[in-house]
Amino acid sequence: MRLLGAELVESREILPGQFIQALHAPHLATGSRAGQFVHVRTGDLSGLVLRRPFSINTADPSSGTVTVHFRTVGRGTEWLTRLRPGDPVDVLGPLGRPFEVDARSRHLLLIAGGLGIAGVRMLVDEAIRDGRQVTLLFGAASARDVYPSSLLPDEVEYVVATDDGSLGHGGYVTELVPQYEAWADQGFACGPAPMLAALSRLAATRRQRLGVAKLGRKRGAGRPDQPGSAAARRKAFLQVSMEQNMGCAVGACLGCVVMGASGTPLRVCREGPVFAAEELDWEAGW
Repeated sequence: MRLLGAELVESREILPGQFIQALHAPHLATGSRAGQFVHVRTGDLSGLVLRRPFSINTADPSSGTVTVHFRTVGRGTEWLTRLRPGDPVDVLGPLGRPFEVDARSRHLLLIAGGLGIAGVRMLVDEAIRDGRQVTLLFGAASARDVYPSSLLPDEVEYVVATDDGSLGHGGYVTELVPQYEAWADQGFACGPAPMLAALSRLAATRRQRLGVAKLGRKRGAGRPDQPGSAAARRKAFLQVSMEQNMGCAVGACLGCVVMGASGTPLRVCREGPVFAAEELDWEAGW
């Protein structure tokens, strides 16, 4: 983690009220992984003190640029939309723990709801770079809110669901998962908490429904992986990136806490934002 002086390269509105901004930040571009985020300080004109957390949407080490994807929801994000190329941006990052992809996984299923696409978008690029196949399921309220396919690599299978049926599958994006979960080696998701909870319930019954055998441990293989460790997360079928409000983003204020399955509070900014789905208590009602 470093405090960086980035520079705005480009800002464009890709959907009504949603922007992608490119920042020249070589350290972030080379030192970040999919699932991590940055904490951006808005200018003095915003009248606000707290930084704003944004998932690292994409990273290009060759040009030294990263992108963030956000929706204008208040004075801080509105201030960001008024920046112009060349303006300085105060950035803290990379922060948080990334997605963990098992080296043996060849087929990745990504599920995003709305702005949750920003949480998994970088994983698309990493997976394709590593020779993996990717299917991305995207859910939105209507066709006007669908992430443009032109912003995705051609290699990705992109499947859309809209709540009102105006484009693609009519219904929730979670309804598409059963068609792909047998194909997928691992699943990764980001979006509203109800969507993630529904996906977690599907993942919890996947072995039983699909008849997937669970291999026993070999004698003398050692202790099980510690829950929350990178090794344990790589073995989980589903990993989720949590979207929580953050005050400090360094684990001090406890403003982004979610409840773990063991009853232990977990800080999204430090223990997350990525978790194995089974690590969390989805009935806690954060």
